[in-house]
Amino acid sequence: MASPRFSIIIPVKNEEDNIAPLVDEIISVLGTNPQKLEIIFVDDGSEDDTLSRIKQKAKAVSVVRWISFDRNYGQTAAFDAGLKAARGELLVTMDGDLQNDPADIPMLEKNIDAADMVCGYRKKRHDNIIRRLSSKIANGVRNWITHENIIDVGCSLKMMRKECLENVKLLEGMHRFLPTLVKMEGYQVIQVPVNHRPRKFGKTKYGISNRLFKGLMDLFMVRWMQRRHLHYVNKEKK
Repeated sequence: MASPRFSIIIPVKNEEDNIAPLVDEIISVLGTNPQKLEIIFVDDGSEDDTLSRIKQKAKAVSVVRWISFDRNYGQTAAFDAGLKAARGELLVTMDGDLQNDPADIPMLEKNIDAADMVCGYRKKRHDNIIRRLSSKIANGVRNWITHENIIDVGCSLKMMRKECLENVKLLEGMHRFLPTLVKMEGYQVIQVPVNHRPRKFGKTKYGISNRLFKGLMDLFMVRWMQRRHLHYVNKEKK
């Protein structure tokens, strides 16, 4: 089977009401040609009807695939499983809560010619003031420690060439640092503004309390990896 142009990787947990409208929005933008598109849902231990809704859509739309975990392993594991299973030339990551807009995908594709990875940042966020403020502080601290300039590490909407991930190993919590890990492998990353929409169905899975301490540990681990990463240029080779 020929590789599709796009693989859309979407981790989900308890997002039963978002599955059908999200698939409908994606195919309204990209169509249903399997040579162009595959949609990979990774069910991260949902306790509602998320998996059955995915299977219903897969019966109706041939480009829908799924991976189902036996329990909740976290967002990084879900992204990792989906990225490894992807067959597309261009890999797109996004959230399953309808806050990322599939209509932005063609715009990401236009920008991929100028880089190897295109990261979206939410120019106008539809979150409460506490989430916006905590995110702004966290982004600033991360960039200060890692000497980076990533505007919005929490935005899942990204597009990358598949080869960018050949030598990248994701550890727990590392999906938030994927642009930095890709840069460490010598690839170019650019950032573009994307749409952000209010959540209509379900509840957010992440807050300040369940990210603060783990996030700090992840941050210092990435900084250690940056300092220890091997950089060399061959002078001669036979």
